[in-house]
Amino acid sequence: MKKLLLYSMMALAIATLYSCEKPEGRGGKATIRGKVYVINYNGSFTQINDEYYAQDESVYIVYGDDATYGDRTRTNYDGIFEFDYLREGNYKVYVYSKDKDGNSPSGELAMITEVEIIEKKQVIELEDIVIFR
Repeated sequence: MKKLLLYSMMALAIATLYSCEKPEGRGGKATIRGKVYVINYNGSFTQINDEYYAQDESVYIVYGDDATYGDRTRTNYDGIFEFDYLREGNYKVYVYSKDKDGNSPSGELAMITEVEIIEKKQVIELEDIVIFR
C-alpha cells in the first residue's frame, strides 16, 4: 500500500512538471526577425551624413519579464537579424543607439520593440529598428 501511494505521488509530480506552462524563451518553433537601420549624423546631430542598414550590429532579446537579455545576435551585411526557436509569450528586442537628444548620461539609449508571439510556428517581421550614429 505504501509503495502504491509512493508511486502515485511520483507519477503526479512528474505529470505536474510536464504540464506546467513553459516560460518565454528558446525551445519553441517561432521566429522574430527584422532589420536595423542607421541614420548617421555629424558630431552635433545637426546634419545627416548618411543612412544605411547596420552591418554587424548587436541585437538583444529579453524573454518575458527577465531582468537581463536572454540572447544576443548580430546583423548580417544587409542589417538583418533573427531569433529562432522561440516559445509563445512576450519579448523585447533592442539595439543600442546614440542619444541624439542628449538626455542619457551615458550618451546611449536602447531602442526597444515589444513583441508577443501567440502561435507556435509564428514568424514575426518587425519594422526597421532605427538607430543613430
